[in-house]
Formats: sequence, C-alpha cells, structure tokens
Amino acid sequence: MKNIFFLILFSGMIVLCGCPSNEENPIVTPPPIDSCNNANENLYYASRFPIGTAVNYDAWKSDPEYAQLLSKHFNSVTAENIMKPAYLHPDENIYRWELADELADYCKNKSIRLHGHTLLWHSQLPSWMQFYQGDEAAWDAMMKNHIQTIVRHFKGKVAAWDIVNEAFEEDGSFRRSVWYVQLGESYIEKAILYAKEADPNVLLFYNDYNLEFNALKRSAVLAHFGKLRAKGITIDGIGVQMHIFHIYPSPLMIRECLNEIAKENYKIHISEMDVSVNPLSVDVEYTDSVQTLQMQQYETVLNAYEQIPAELQYGCTFWGITDKYTWIRSSFLREDYPLLFDDNYKKKKLFNAVKFALCK
Repeated sequence: MKNIFFLILFSGMIVLCGCPSNEENPIVTPPPIDSCNNANENLYYASRFPIGTAVNYDAWKSDPEYAQLLSKHFNSVTAENIMKPAYLHPDENIYRWELADELADYCKNKSIRLHGHTLLWHSQLPSWMQFYQGDEAAWDAMMKNHIQTIVRHFKGKVAAWDIVNEAFEEDGSFRRSVWYVQLGESYIEKAILYAKEADPNVLLFYNDYNLEFNALKRSAVLAHFGKLRAKGITIDGIGVQMHIFHIYPSPLMIRECLNEIAKENYKIHISEMDVSVNPLSVDVEYTDSVQTLQMQQYETVLNAYEQIPAELQYGCTFWGITDKYTWIRSSFLREDYPLLFDDNYKKKKLFNAVKFALCK
C-alpha cells in the first residue's frame, strides 16, 4: 500500500521535521497574466506542460459535475483503475476493452492525452494471473502476450505506458511480485522489449511512490534502469507518484529527487499527485493554516518541476479531481482533503494557488 513506509517514519519524526517555513516555501504571488487573473480560465491553459488527472470511471459516467470539471481543466488523463490488469485482462483468454475504449475515444474527441496505467504490477492482478501454473518459459510467454495484446490494441491512442509499476521495496531491493518470483529481475527488461515490439512509438515509464524522499529507493531505481540503458534497453521516463503530505517531504528533498532524475536525462511524470493533510489518520480540522501548508507543498512541487529542462517535463497528473472521490478515504478509511476541488465541486483556495504556480 502506498505510503505505509512513510506513515511509520512520519509518526517517529513528526516533532523533528516540523513545518516548512515561509522563507523556504513561499506562497506564490499571482502574476499579471490573463490565464491567471481570469477566474473562469481552465487549469491546463495556465501551464507550459500537460496537466492531468486520474479518472474515476464511475464518477465520470454518473456525475455530470465531475465530467464537466474533467473536460474543462485537464488535457491529460490517466485511468484510475480500468486500464489495470484485473480490469483489462480478467481471464487468460478474455480481454475487456469496452470501458477503456470509451475513455480512449473520449480523449481522442477532446484532444486529451491518454496515459496508460499500468501493464505490470504486483497488485490488482486477476486471480488467474496470480495463480498461473507453468514453468519460466510459460510465464514469459504469458507476460509477453499480456503486454503486447494490450499495447497493440491501444496503439496510436495511448501516448505512454507505465510499463512496470512499483517494482522496488523501500530498501532498494526488488519487490517479490509474482513477476519477480517467476522470472527474476529480467522481467523488467523483457517487458520493455515486448512493449517496444508492439508499439515502437509509445513512450515507456517506470512508476513508483516515495521516490521524492527515499533516496535509497530512488538510487536503486536509477541504477537499475541505468544498467539496462547501458545494454541498449531503454525507458523514456520515470513516474514520480508524489503522494505526499502537507508538512513532508521538505522542499529540498523534492528538488533533489527531480534534479537527480533529470540529470539522468529521463522525462519526469509527476504521475499521481495529491497532498494529504491527515497522515496519522486522526480527527483533523481543515483550517486555514493547514490549507496554507498544503498550498505551499503543491507550489513546492510545481516550482521544482518547472526548473527541470522543458524537454523532460512530461506533465503533472493529480490523482483525482475532487475530495469526494479521493482514493485516500477509501483505502485508509480516514478523513482527508488532498485535492483541488471540495466534496461539492467548489474550487478550493488550493486551486488558485496551483494555477498561480503554473503561471509563474
């Protein structure tokens, strides 16, 4: 589960880390340009790089206000769930394309970029895949067929895929997923090669959490893909999920993360961004002071991202539109307010802070 490592760490260091100072992380002054001063302007228009969101399919189809915000403010989309293996490939010989195709057609008609998430993961796998019976060659063939069938189906519709999601533990070792157990660490390079065979033009990303503050894990990720690059097996970018908190990580940690990845000449996708205000899962008041810290943290990320070379800025994706549907509430069963719109679809002060940061 994302951020379990951080919750343990955070509970032990909360007194030590304190809160970001205004000197280190100032509120951005709105620049005098139309896209920022116009209260009705869409969010992505203010940005020099794509601004995305994770799409909750059920909310999109059943909730007109949700659909309106999606259409107005975002020019990049990641399916929150419906393009994961359990949804697309529920049985060995069955693929269910309908929901993902509907989203892909919507993106095409609206000129919205579609980011594919995700081809391989340790979680949200169909049961047949988790308990697949076969030797190493059979597992290899099964994985190849899974990847290539999906990538070919969406060829020309998906701009990039998260080829592998969350393959490393917090100590930098390989996660013992079914893919690692059955195929060893070579499953990652094979997955890259199989996807490139299916669509030579699609971009490929590795996606993971806690990279923004866990230097050990980040170093392991960069070292592994550097080793593959030396063999001529390349990915295009790194997805930094950026599920963070209003008082952690520090601005320095975030800058170091993005700069280290950029130094290796990978595109960077801020791929699942949200800023929790209740990391310890307690009763919380969403006060003005808490909101200010949250705004500062969003601004820190965007300001740091704007400092990397433009050609490496794949874009920033928020992991949801409204607090009403945030994954944090359902996954951690806690009160939280991590996103730009409140439960009633009203813009929070956070929205304008983000827009102003993008305009800077």
